[in-house]
Amino acid sequence: MEQTKYWLWLSMVFGVGSRRIWEAMCIYETAEEAYAALTDPECFLRLSDAELKNTQLIGIAQADALIQECEKHGIGVVGYSSAEYPPRLRHIMNPPAVLFYKGNIGCLSGTRAVTAVGTRRASDYGLRACAEICGELSGNGFIIVSGFAVGIDIAASMAAVERNRPTACVMGCGVDIDYPRDNFRYRDKVIAAGGVFVSEFPPGTAPAPANFPRRNRILAALSRATIVFEAPEKSGSLITARLAAEQGRDVFVLPPADIFSPSWSGNLGLLREGAEPLYCAEDVSGLFRDGAFVDKLMYEDGELKRISPFTSVYNEDMNEEKVAEELAERVARQKRRERRKAEKQTAKAAPAETAPAAEGDKAPDTSMLSDIQKQIAEHLSDGPLHADEIAQRTGLGSGELFCELTELELAGVIRSLPGNRYELLTERR
Repeated sequence: MEQTKYWLWLSMVFGVGSRRIWEAMCIYETAEEAYAALTDPECFLRLSDAELKNTQLIGIAQADALIQECEKHGIGVVGYSSAEYPPRLRHIMNPPAVLFYKGNIGCLSGTRAVTAVGTRRASDYGLRACAEICGELSGNGFIIVSGFAVGIDIAASMAAVERNRPTACVMGCGVDIDYPRDNFRYRDKVIAAGGVFVSEFPPGTAPAPANFPRRNRILAALSRATIVFEAPEKSGSLITARLAAEQGRDVFVLPPADIFSPSWSGNLGLLREGAEPLYCAEDVSGLFRDGAFVDKLMYEDGELKRISPFTSVYNEDMNEEKVAEELAERVARQKRRERRKAEKQTAKAAPAETAPAAEGDKAPDTSMLSDIQKQIAEHLSDGPLHADEIAQRTGLGSGELFCELTELELAGVIRSLPGNRYELLTERR
């Protein structure tokens, strides 16, 4: 919590969702260091007149007071470095520096999450498909993420609530704002079922139109997959779908009930671009069985069938041969995971042996990593690097890079730092 007030201060100075926060955090190790440097009259970081004025007028006491005021009203606040901060948000471009929430933010700490989006003016078919599929996913242990709007969003969230399962609602306003008013009656039910309302906007922030496209990057990032149930051509759901694809997530689309209806034109467009058609909950849940999504999306009878910008392995610079190599590498990676797991279980069962003490640092074992993961680890061996620098050195697209970084962090090989930077971990003995 101590660092959270400094993250909040940065958000107050630069503005909610400002990339300038991360330009500063590329230089400083912690939010507290950034605060100390930016309030120093001799700060070398070039600030705009408005930013400079904010550093002079906004004190850390104001950020602290806002956190205390939130606590009085049952609103939690987590900064980027907080343990409660949803881990999937750490690996996107321009993650929110601070999140405000009501409810159980811990429901977002796992990986089995699916984002459901769609039009506010949904058809009976779209609503029924949404309720049935999200209900089945929720009943099987998935967290349903939505924007809590009328139509598809609320149908998805309530499908979880009806099974007494958590749902996460990402708001385009303050979490204390009764918006949309028609859905306010569901709030207590969401929280009672273990769900959460989250927003990067401070309490009291009105639902301005510009907030929702910005909010959509969080909607897309919190889940491994996004489902578009029903969307016309200019629907905001299409923004979420494309953000999900850019972040390396999978995108599923409900086949239209009427190919001639403008209400389904967004679905048609996404399917033409290569999004996966959704026929049942199993299409999505199959992703979460280790390695299964590679075969399902890209292979049939052992042969490469299709290249899609909506699959997790896509990179616009890859040709078919390159994609096939990547898929083969992913299958091999899964086998290495299974082998590591078996080795750990064997080691636990075996009698403990006393290892000789060693001084200094020992580099993490990279023998079980893929070639590209070894390459990333090698680049980090000389010191922390920004994600953009890693992408430039490896030639990976942003979506694929962050997938690899996530796997490396989960394997305990690297650690994420503020400012979208990463460092190689060492093991002290």
